[in-house]
Amino acid sequence: MPETPVIFEARSAPLNSMGEQGFRIVAGILLAGFTFTGTVFTILGAWPVLVFAGAETFMVIGMLALYRRHARASAEVITLSSGELVIRRREGRRSEEARFDPFWARLSWEETRLFIGHRGSAMEIGRFLTAEEREDLARSLGESLRRYREPVFDNPQLR
Repeated sequence: MPETPVIFEARSAPLNSMGEQGFRIVAGILLAGFTFTGTVFTILGAWPVLVFAGAETFMVIGMLALYRRHARASAEVITLSSGELVIRRREGRRSEEARFDPFWARLSWEETRLFIGHRGSAMEIGRFLTAEEREDLARSLGESLRRYREPVFDNPQLR
């Protein structure tokens, strides 16, 4: 079967601005702070603080590592081609896919969340985006859906 042309495509992913080197620097700063604090409190005789400060430090580093791994494995792709609007989302190990008929798909807002719906089913889109980016997505996807529903034909024979 021939490949249908893509009319609109939007990709989004969670913010992951810290690379491997940045993560190591942050972890090093946290460990250095823990070492300094632990040394000071041990000299002052409050050595039980080491247990709690160490646990907090390693929990923060662990949570950063988990977030980075989750962010790397997450993405959302919205594709409008002739005859089909496809939304694919992957969040960590979980993935979802929804297919809509572009003639009947409608965008809707619930407070700050953007949904696309069709025949009673709806799916949230733009989860990884800021409010302004979500508005831009709604505007551009709405315009693409409008152009798809109301095509302009340039036929020189009809002029």
